[in-house]
Amino acid sequence: MEVYDSPSHYYPSDAMPLDELAYWIAFNRVSGIGPVSFKSLLDNFDGDLSAAWQADSKELARAGLAQRAIENLGKLRSTSTPQNELEKLERLRIRVITSKDKSYPPLLKEIDDAPPVLYTYGKLTEADQFALAVVGTRNSTTYGRQVTERIVTDLARGQVTIVSGLALGIDTIAHTAALDAGGRTIAVLACGLDIIYPSANRGLARRMVESGQGVLITEYPLGVQPEGGNFPARNRIISGLALGVLVVEAPEKSGALITADRALKQGREVFAVPGSILSNRSTGVNKLIQDGARPVMDVKDILDALNLFLVPQQVEMQAVLPENDEERALLKFLSHEPCHIDELIRESELPAKDVSSTLIMMELKGMIRQVGGMQYVLAR
Repeated sequence: MEVYDSPSHYYPSDAMPLDELAYWIAFNRVSGIGPVSFKSLLDNFDGDLSAAWQADSKELARAGLAQRAIENLGKLRSTSTPQNELEKLERLRIRVITSKDKSYPPLLKEIDDAPPVLYTYGKLTEADQFALAVVGTRNSTTYGRQVTERIVTDLARGQVTIVSGLALGIDTIAHTAALDAGGRTIAVLACGLDIIYPSANRGLARRMVESGQGVLITEYPLGVQPEGGNFPARNRIISGLALGVLVVEAPEKSGALITADRALKQGREVFAVPGSILSNRSTGVNKLIQDGARPVMDVKDILDALNLFLVPQQVEMQAVLPENDEERALLKFLSHEPCHIDELIRESELPAKDVSSTLIMMELKGMIRQVGGMQYVLAR
């Protein structure tokens, strides 16, 4: 069982009390309850999963659960409590992100089958919404390795986060190149976070988390093994976290092509690096290009298509977006011309103490500047 030292403090969730979170985690452990069933439970029990946990089989059936899921829930209720799983996660410093949390990845939230619960080692940042997924064969060629290193290095230096699946081959090269370039990377696993798969990449996983440059993320609870059926489902998260997917090398039947297909269904861009027509490792990727994927000859092809030339500036702007109604209200009356605090109180119709405390926080965040005499201007 792996435990990583993360540079950030451990917070189980940023949106709900621990008692409520425990039930979200418990239901996520039940085999047969996927994103659709989970939403049905929330709808039928008015968002109260503690009530769903106590419900009888007839109530659960009316809420849309299949018989198999009801039976699996009954077994879990007889052997465990919701608090037990939460305590295990706390001991391992695994963070839980629910679909109610502000920190839930906004791009992933857009997909139809977004997982209601995510488990993470490491911390997601605002910059991670500017992400590209990079996938390919486990059995890469020298050409594939060179192309991946070059493109990912350029993307990472431009503050584009690299998403992949921690598999051997292209995935490993993509994660490593992003770290080496000083960038960020996200690894999406097809198992619980207490089981790093493949085991050969445990060192890479540890480096991602302990450097603060990366995040390990999964929808699967502790103890879930990397079974074959988990990987296609995992691939929808890889594409869902990113603005687009780049396929470097892929044979005719490849998990990378499943990720590309998921991306298309999610309305994301699909890019492909042309390969040799004589190599079976490029059969799938060349077919993608025939079917309409954007061919990539240079990193500029990706940056142009996704408008990622100004990522550092976009990240900077995200950092100063208003976080609450008070900040939004005051920003309406602030400009590059000095505005006195009394005028802000009058115009915003907010209590004086709220205006004063909000201005202090906005100044600390670099959103505004005080130019003397209790007068304020926008910092940018």
